[in-house]
Amino acid sequence: MRVLDLGGTAESWRLCPMQPAHLTLLNVFDQGAAGVDVVVGDACDPPASLRGEHFDLVYANSVIEHVGGHYRREQFAETVHNLGDHNWIQTPNRYFPIEPHFLFPGLQFLPVPFAVRAAVLWPVGNFGDLKSPEVALGKVQGIELLGMVQMRSYFPNSEMLRERVGPLTKSLIAYR
Repeated sequence: MRVLDLGGTAESWRLCPMQPAHLTLLNVFDQGAAGVDVVVGDACDPPASLRGEHFDLVYANSVIEHVGGHYRREQFAETVHNLGDHNWIQTPNRYFPIEPHFLFPGLQFLPVPFAVRAAVLWPVGNFGDLKSPEVALGKVQGIELLGMVQMRSYFPNSEMLRERVGPLTKSLIAYR
């Protein structure tokens, strides 16, 4: 199987018990990984070297919420549709009560100034201790969580799967 991972890392694939026969990583930074094709570029506007390629599976884990706005998400989805027969695109659910990057209850629903203040005062989550409001603002504005309606609009030919924690939907997965 030929797999294209949009935004992924070689390290995450090393931890998998099964490996694809051919893995290509498209990310904004160079990873220099042995046994993996690494392409530095934008998943919303892939480099010319990838545009003619075809993959069995296009995979992305928690990437689409970081690409920057509706137009960029449309471009991301177009990349997924154009480069593979099958896809597995996962994103945190906007309506889960805990914002997954900051681990702060309801942060995604707060006005930006309040979310920034909460991020500065809340020393847990994926970003650690954000002392600077300017840094916190960049982190808060760099995440736009999606709901099921949005995921369906970007991936209309995909099935939708809800990853649950008890009765609550933690993540959304578009797969085809």
